[in-house]
Amino acid sequence: MTSPATPVRIALVGSGRIGQVHAASIHRSEGAVLQVVADPFVAGAQSVVERFGGPSTRATTDAVEAITAADVDAVVVASPTSTHVDLIAACLDAGRPVLCEKPIDLDIARVDGLRERAAASSVPVALGFNRRFDPHFAELHRRVAAGEIGPLEQLTITSRDPAPAPEDYIAVSGGIFRDMTIHDFDTARWFVPDVVAVTAVGLRQFSEVIAKHDDYDGAVVTLVGASGQSVTITNSRHCAAGYDQRLEATGPLGTLSVGNVTDTLVRSSTGTSGDSGAPFQTFFLERYAQAYAAELEAFLAAVRGGELSGPGFEDGRAALVLADAAGVSAREGRTVRVDLSA
Repeated sequence: MTSPATPVRIALVGSGRIGQVHAASIHRSEGAVLQVVADPFVAGAQSVVERFGGPSTRATTDAVEAITAADVDAVVVASPTSTHVDLIAACLDAGRPVLCEKPIDLDIARVDGLRERAAASSVPVALGFNRRFDPHFAELHRRVAAGEIGPLEQLTITSRDPAPAPEDYIAVSGGIFRDMTIHDFDTARWFVPDVVAVTAVGLRQFSEVIAKHDDYDGAVVTLVGASGQSVTITNSRHCAAGYDQRLEATGPLGTLSVGNVTDTLVRSSTGTSGDSGAPFQTFFLERYAQAYAAELEAFLAAVRGGELSGPGFEDGRAALVLADAAGVSAREGRTVRVDLSA
């Protein structure tokens, strides 16, 4: 455990786009220092070191070497999904707290193979479901929990990307439910932890490339909680208006909602348009910048011995169970019952 006055020394595994997001958060944090960056593509690791590191930050191609290094206190895993289970296991073996990007794996059997070890370990394992740390969503969640609208009856989650990912990513993404909707499954469980039924419709509306990989370019999912709450998730891999991220909660006393975030609140009304605002923020890097920073600070608190306040291993497993159930539901055209406590 490090003292509050001593920055947590972090090994970052993965220097791609999401790795750079985490490196920037570490760089800006007063409570952390980027100690080592590991990536088989060492030039990428070195570039991250030069942009976000300090005089003693180093690059390596060996992730396990970085995890077990004597001058490392904690690990952030931002490497490809197929590496996550083995890297979390290496962190548990080394006693290193770990923040791992979602999903834990695409294969629930591999996740379950690590489940018992993760549960038995005192090492914090945090999962990168950053939307729980978005200040707007967090305020809505707090006000629902405080009873402002009474018992939650309906939750509506809208999540549309501005444009599809490149085909080489789509090919290995695990499909829309395990790649994109999985964030929404975690958001749903934040409000309704005990989901018992999943009904999903997969849509092929505009992308022949995505259809070629037997995947969907859109989806509508309905979840039902044990107390009868409903959660409706609407996804699309494209949106002409930009990165569309909204949340609405309804109960007997009213509705709480979060709309899209824009860079400015200035609006215009002219002879050709009325009450026009700024466009939505471009993509997740901009929309969830505050969430990534807050996610890191929550992880650092756990590294220092505090309670893990964000999603952990079991939340990552539950989201994957729901994603797999949605895939079955969409393929077979039926509602799938789930038991997340099993």
